[in-house]
Amino acid sequence: MKIAFAKPQVPAEGAVAVGVLEGRVLTPAAAALDAQSGGTLARAMAASRFEGKKEQTLTILAPAGLTVGRIVLVGLGKAAGLDALAAQAFGGTAVAQVATSGETALALAVDTVAGAPLDAAALAAHAAFGARLRAYRFDKYLTKEKKEDKPALKKLTVLTEPHAAAKTAFAALDKVADGVMLARDAVSEPANVIHPETLAEQAKQLAEIGVDVEVLGEKQMRKLGMGALLGVGQGSDRESQLVVMRWMGAADQDAAPVALVGKGVTFDTGGISIKPAAGMEEMKWDMAGSAAVIGTIKALAGRQARVNAVGVVGLVENMPSGSAQRPGDVVTSMSGQTIEVINTDAEGRLVLADALHYTKERFKPALIVDLATLTGAIVIALGNEQAGLFATDDTLAERIAAAGRAVGEPVWRLPLGEAYDKQLKSDIADMKNVGGREAGSITAAQFLKRFVGEVPWAHIDIAGVAWSKKDTATCPKGATAFGVRLLDRLVADHYEEG
Repeated sequence: MKIAFAKPQVPAEGAVAVGVLEGRVLTPAAAALDAQSGGTLARAMAASRFEGKKEQTLTILAPAGLTVGRIVLVGLGKAAGLDALAAQAFGGTAVAQVATSGETALALAVDTVAGAPLDAAALAAHAAFGARLRAYRFDKYLTKEKKEDKPALKKLTVLTEPHAAAKTAFAALDKVADGVMLARDAVSEPANVIHPETLAEQAKQLAEIGVDVEVLGEKQMRKLGMGALLGVGQGSDRESQLVVMRWMGAADQDAAPVALVGKGVTFDTGGISIKPAAGMEEMKWDMAGSAAVIGTIKALAGRQARVNAVGVVGLVENMPSGSAQRPGDVVTSMSGQTIEVINTDAEGRLVLADALHYTKERFKPALIVDLATLTGAIVIALGNEQAGLFATDDTLAERIAAAGRAVGEPVWRLPLGEAYDKQLKSDIADMKNVGGREAGSITAAQFLKRFVGEVPWAHIDIAGVAWSKKDTATCPKGATAFGVRLLDRLVADHYEEG
């Protein structure tokens, strides 16, 4: 979908979307259309239950006195709550209403709203951002889809008086959207298409925008002593990979980087500790943490972020076979610590153990944040509403939580502690890879903590939020790319120069 910005005008055709504040208060653009149509908007609202509440919609077909095919009224909620997320919801909701209507063009009218925390330019930029996020569709394998089910919408024009300023503000958001789309695509692909080698190839393409990309194969990882990561992938015919991405955007090239680490299990059968068949197809998205890291690096490079950032993703396929890792095996991690593998389905932490230690030792980062679809226990604890956050540094935890709130990717901090750590005690190795049934997400985080040393570190368990089974204002059901916007905002707010 092409996005453009222009001065306010009544389109000659297509659809136009306007905002309405709670209480049926028309924005200036809506009021102008109401006047030109002889009060059509006011009469339609009076005859409906539309109140202007956030994300409510009302579509008016072939309005009198106008040449447009339809007017979509979108509820904005209260003026005081018209922040960036509300503006994104406005744009996304409008696109969702028009996408399959048959209209090929949509004009989105954005005004200055008295009492709103954002001006018209910022509102317009975020509305366009939300529209682009909601317009995403993974349809490459649909060969017999009916025409009426396919989105016809090809162009969005955001109409606002400060159109030049809005276009400038949107430019950086558009690059963040590029990172989101990359992550959503990677997570949506089936495992016969996205596996360790092909995902590594996708990451290599970031070199085109200035990212230094290095891929380590099994031979190199074996020399480094990455027995934990390699153990997970040894049952697969696919070669495991470790991808290192460096964006050096700071003026001081020697400044310690922000390090992002992602779990990339491109398909997780559970290995010998095999999962139940029902729902196993969903395990194609067990690499969502790595996709979010790759997407974030793309976003940072795309918008030329003034920061040194390193992304490291461990890519493996966890398969059962004659060569697969067995419950009871002992592996030696790159850190030298030994691990008794009690459950081969607790594999993500083994991948991250070596990726985290490698990142710490090679890059001496200012901080490390890892993302992983790590535990089913976090879904039981938090559902599909928030990701779980664990951290060794309070300031970093607070910054991540604030960034999550700002972009609509909320996290909830859970504790770490010695009592949980004791659950990992092994009789024959330095640790087990699982604790007891209780506090499964916490003991998984305690396991990871053993590989980060004294570097400020945060772990975000995204198992419940990496995939959505329902549409939202800015994300159709499917891959969410949770973490891309959060990490980009974290960097923008706290770690960029100037």
